[in-house]
Amino acid sequence: MNAGPRPPFSRPAPRLRGLAVLVAWLGSPGGFSAGPTTPDGYPVPAPGRVWTFPRDHGNHSEFKIEWWYITGHLSATNPAAGITERFGYQATFFRRAAPKSERPTAGTPSFGDQQLYLAHMALLENRTGRFSHEERLNREGWDAASASNTLAVRNGNWSLQMLPPPAGTTRQSTNVQFRLQGGIHTQARFDLTLQPEKPLVFFGTNGVSRKAAEPTATSHYLTFTRLATTGTLTQGTEQLSVTGESWMDHEISSSQLGAGQIGWDWACLQLYDGREIMVYRMRRDDRSTDPFSTLAWIDAQGRVEHHAATDFKFEPQGEWKSPRSAGRYPAGVRLTARDPETGRPRGLVLVPLAADQELLGGRTHRPALAEPEHHPPRCRPGGPRRRRPPPARPLRSPGVPGPPE
Repeated sequence: MNAGPRPPFSRPAPRLRGLAVLVAWLGSPGGFSAGPTTPDGYPVPAPGRVWTFPRDHGNHSEFKIEWWYITGHLSATNPAAGITERFGYQATFFRRAAPKSERPTAGTPSFGDQQLYLAHMALLENRTGRFSHEERLNREGWDAASASNTLAVRNGNWSLQMLPPPAGTTRQSTNVQFRLQGGIHTQARFDLTLQPEKPLVFFGTNGVSRKAAEPTATSHYLTFTRLATTGTLTQGTEQLSVTGESWMDHEISSSQLGAGQIGWDWACLQLYDGREIMVYRMRRDDRSTDPFSTLAWIDAQGRVEHHAATDFKFEPQGEWKSPRSAGRYPAGVRLTARDPETGRPRGLVLVPLAADQELLGGRTHRPALAEPEHHPPRCRPGGPRRRRPPPARPLRSPGVPGPPE
């Protein structure tokens, strides 16, 4: 599975493949004060930050790593075939600062020297199981950039931008819209509008999401957990009008892994009762779960309740072996956690909609630049049969695999 977007150029994780489910930064100039830094001189996300929007939807270039991540499910009526087509999609835009010790003293507007931009997109056709993906790497300048006063990031002709908000919009307002434009080679193009259905949430304590015992292993983690999604999906000469729901992360950090950690698994679920679940399991080199792993319930009003690693289980189920890389990945995941509404344990089995959703980067079978050998698979939840619909719908998931056996 794929444990959520992985920081670009970070060290490989173990043989685990993240499982995605949609069952489905540093802010304004006045908001930053000097604080602790990483050994290479980048600031560490600090508690109590004052957020200003739409500025803080944009980039925070003083931090080393930043990404904007969207995943979701789409459906469309296909008149020619007389059926309803369903798709899973994912788009990630990364910004990665160049090492300070290696920064040249001068650059040009067309060929910047301080930021690298990575991106990848993927599409799964549920009916056929066909999975396609593409990745890009560009230095800042004419072919890649991001704004600091609003959300506007691009990599080639892929882009994610916040549409001009109405007067009086605040961070808790859902009266904002985003536009995502992208595609996969010549196979597919999509143009989507995303409208938040719930307020923006912040994971962690006092605005800081802790990933390890080290004080530098933190991030600012902002999320729209549910966005109504509309637009078009074009495959060849066929254009479909699509609707669906998505999940959108914005994470800002300078260092995320601590000593003894080798990666993480991540999943998000959108429940039919209006709640969501976000979970990440930090993996240690002995394959155990790090105590800084976290599960969060988001209620129908957007309030977040965090649960410690001792309060949930994230257990791989079965195994799938890649015929290309020979990497071995979980064939599913069983997630068990206490439901805050009932106080009782609740179990979900996350099953990929297609087994083969491995993301290999480049024209060779080397790992992808941003998420080695994997893309968060679209999946569906399973569990006891009920009269009402399943408890959640599949969206995305994470887990970064290591070298194949």
